[in-house]
Amino acid sequence: MTTFRGVLRQGRGWLPLIGAAALLGSLIVLALPTVLGRAVDAVVAQDDSSRWVLVACGLIALGIACDLVEVLAGTACVAGTTAWLRHRLVGRVLTSGPSATRGFDTGDLVSRVSGNATDAAQAGPAAVTAVAAAIPPIGSLVLLFLIDPWLAAAFLAGIAAVVVVLWAFTRRTAEISLAYQQTQGRIAAALTEALAGIRTIVAAGTAEREERRILRLLPQLHEQGLQTWQMLARSGAQAAVIGPLVLISVLAVGGVQLVNGRITAGEYFAAVQYAVIGAGLGSLTGVLGELARARAGITRAAEVTALQPVGYGTLPLPEGPGRLVFDGVTVLAGKDILLDDIHLDLPGGAAVAVVGPSGAGKSVLAAVAGRLLDPDKGLVLLDGVPLHALSKTALRTAVKCAFERPALVGSTVGDAISVGPLQPVRLLASARATHAHDFVSRMPDGYGTPLSKAPMSGGEAQRLGLARAWTAKRLLILDDATSSLDTATELQISETLMGDRRRRTRLIVTHRVATAARADLVVWLEKGRVRAVGSHHDLWRRPEYREVFG
Repeated sequence: MTTFRGVLRQGRGWLPLIGAAALLGSLIVLALPTVLGRAVDAVVAQDDSSRWVLVACGLIALGIACDLVEVLAGTACVAGTTAWLRHRLVGRVLTSGPSATRGFDTGDLVSRVSGNATDAAQAGPAAVTAVAAAIPPIGSLVLLFLIDPWLAAAFLAGIAAVVVVLWAFTRRTAEISLAYQQTQGRIAAALTEALAGIRTIVAAGTAEREERRILRLLPQLHEQGLQTWQMLARSGAQAAVIGPLVLISVLAVGGVQLVNGRITAGEYFAAVQYAVIGAGLGSLTGVLGELARARAGITRAAEVTALQPVGYGTLPLPEGPGRLVFDGVTVLAGKDILLDDIHLDLPGGAAVAVVGPSGAGKSVLAAVAGRLLDPDKGLVLLDGVPLHALSKTALRTAVKCAFERPALVGSTVGDAISVGPLQPVRLLASARATHAHDFVSRMPDGYGTPLSKAPMSGGEAQRLGLARAWTAKRLLILDDATSSLDTATELQISETLMGDRRRRTRLIVTHRVATAARADLVVWLEKGRVRAVGSHHDLWRRPEYREVFG
């Protein structure tokens, strides 16, 4: 879970330096009026004032150095915290799995990792700066009291009003900042959806409609941004009105005390300067606005880091043929039942086709078998061991999946096939087995061709996905992973799958009658239940089964 305090801890290497520079700068601001007041008194008394002038120049130079240190350390702190937070967010997204992240749109997640992480990383420097910025007004009040209690009373009456303005500004800005970031996330999500379906949009001629859909929230974003600036302007204006009133009241009281001989001319000068410093409390609106945006960013990041990562056990996978058992498996999506009390005992080393009409639960069954989704009830066992009890290495080495629309990741075509360190021998063997080598070898740089420069058909992308999954040791799951292949290539790959010399268990979700006919066993699903299990030849006698294939 990401918290404000947790983000602050990440800047602990820089925050003390920022704090020290800010504190020293605030003390210099408080010291300057007194030093300059002493110089004024020296001039009035016709004494040597050069010493106080030199001290003032030294303090000014030191103040500039403090500002430089604060800026440099703040930049480094934000950069380091942003990197840490992005690493944490990306890691949590990837380790939580598809079911946990289903509630987030892709574009919204990208928005949180990119923009919101930077906002959240401002928390440390902004908090330190806010605390340091409060020291001069407080110090001014104390020093005015030491000069004359009546000066402090006049100052305090005005500053109380400024504090009320700042409190209202901070509370309202935090709400608007969070809403602004949420709207940004929704726009990013809509844009990501459009980019994923850009070919369909162009082909359908609906680009203008999609543009309106993506940008329909732009007026809302504009309104929220406008509200932020209005809040800033209103608070600044209120502080700007109150500030001169504070100064006038201190000037008036100080003038009376000067005339009555209770304070010196130098003390009067210093009191005026402290009134100016105290009235400058309104300048905190910028820092507090930054702090509000940081809190909003942390809130958005916390929603992601609150996701529970997929838990793994510690057991190794014993020797076995790859027997796959579904013991009372039920999967729910809200009130909908996706799989209903599934009981299956699939023999090891068999090629098992999973068939059924659309919405029957075929892909859900495949996801549960690959532990991409944990069942709400029941267990899935591989050679007698529940999948959730296996160690991550044992599970992901033994079980691999290929999908209808594989996501190809990596820099090159070879990276897209390889899992882990590149092993040329295994890479070539997987590519040849799935007939991916046929088209990869014709690319300009072969397996070293950058993915961005390797345009592929849907069938070629599926073959790369198959090659990536081909290294499975015990269970190979294909979720409609040959649907885009031409008939000849599908036949070649099907023959390779059915005649797998390594005798792995193969779970094949398919809509093709030829694939089901070549399988050792067919699991027929309907409405999340097992309708029948048997050979394709036996099931083919039933008209309802034949209707599954149209």
